[in-house]
Amino acid sequence: MNNIKTKKLIDLNNTFLDLTFEQFEYPWEILPNINSIILKILENPPKNYTLLKDGILIGKNVKISNTATILPPVIIGDNTEIRHCAYLRGNVILLNNCVVGNSCELKNAILFNDVQVPHFNYVGDSILGNHSHLGAGVICSNLKTDKKNIIIKTDSMHIETKLRKFGCIIGDGVEVGCNSVLNPGTIICKNSRIYPLTNVRGVIAEELIVKSMQNIVKIDD
Repeated sequence: MNNIKTKKLIDLNNTFLDLTFEQFEYPWEILPNINSIILKILENPPKNYTLLKDGILIGKNVKISNTATILPPVIIGDNTEIRHCAYLRGNVILLNNCVVGNSCELKNAILFNDVQVPHFNYVGDSILGNHSHLGAGVICSNLKTDKKNIIIKTDSMHIETKLRKFGCIIGDGVEVGCNSVLNPGTIICKNSRIYPLTNVRGVIAEELIVKSMQNIVKIDD
């Protein structure tokens, strides 16, 4: 259980979210609170952030394509780039040096520093840790076909999240290959790698290579 706690998955230092996240032992507990977190930050913005328009706060050197659509509330960190036809549907926090690329859609999501979702990605009700990367076409599926609440399944227990919509939690340094699907409630721990075209579910421990759900090896192997 310790390896899926918030502090184990994501380095919270050097962000304006560190103290805010202290109250959440597990990262999925953050998802229903993203809106209130953003509204509180908007009341007392970090230094050097400016209000682009009502409910949209941006840092320094932010690049936004004129074809992008951004619905508030949204916070965009320093040096982040929002590319052609990106769609931010509200309740989105992007920290520094992120890329949201062509035709990507984000809603109720947090991307930590240096995250790239560059091509045709859907990121809903999800949190992506520092330096993580989604290959082209990766989908973070956030709703089960039976519409029931998401359950986190580990080797030792099942955890009821009480969330009907919950995409994925990706730890720092994770790489996800092109056209993979991360099923609702997927957790990928730090520095693991997912091969392209992989259908991922459950909890993936840190420092693993997932060639398929039936073929998972340690990075050193």
